[in-house]
Amino acid sequence: MNITVLGPFSALVEGVSVSPTAGKPRQILALLAVQAGQVVPVPTVIEEVWGDGASPRAHITVQTYVLQLRTRLSQALGDPSAAREVLVTRPGGYALLVGPDAVDAHVHDRLCAEAQAAAEQGDDARAATLFRRALALWQGEEDAFADVRTGALLGLEGMRLTQSRKDALERCLAAELRLGAHERLLPELADLTGRHPHDEGLHALFVTALSRSGRPESALTVCTSLRSRLDDRFGLLPSPGLRRLERELRARLSTPAGA
Repeated sequence: MNITVLGPFSALVEGVSVSPTAGKPRQILALLAVQAGQVVPVPTVIEEVWGDGASPRAHITVQTYVLQLRTRLSQALGDPSAAREVLVTRPGGYALLVGPDAVDAHVHDRLCAEAQAAAEQGDDARAATLFRRALALWQGEEDAFADVRTGALLGLEGMRLTQSRKDALERCLAAELRLGAHERLLPELADLTGRHPHDEGLHALFVTALSRSGRPESALTVCTSLRSRLDDRFGLLPSPGLRRLERELRARLSTPAGA
């Protein structure tokens, strides 16, 4: 089984889609997928799908939706008993039993953890490679669960995955900068800061890349432009790290060449 949640949702078995188009069964399958291998209690499913608006008979409706999901699995697998071994009933809930690499979000988390461990060990080349592999799992710029209605639980998981993606990108770029790839990264960083005009982490990386590429004037322009945008939009100063970079650039530019 191959399940993607990092963008539009899909669930394939032997190349055949088993993802329902109806909103609530689709939401339940997404919830089971992100908690694959674990029992998801029926009250948790009800909370995700209906929240405080659940009826007293919501657990019966959940049973119906799970049966619909099993039917789709059975049709794709050609074996009803095999479907019951994939989407299993356990005391108090249900579990989706799939391989460790079946869900792209799980692969993303594993790759990010391995990349961070490599970075902490000083292996920036391996860290950057693993971070890039994790980021490549995302489908364009879309959010996780892009076409799934999300309740409280999937909403929180989507926020976590979005933050994980941002962290992975910044850590990847930082590792590549440490490897001396500042000039190669300039177009990517220019595009990223253009699409995220208030993101201080990305701007700090862009400023660093410009400075190391022998373009301190451009780096200072990026600093001052960000300072102005943050003040106009939020009434805030840049972070201490960016202010330090700005001071260093001003000192560098005020020092006569060859001094």
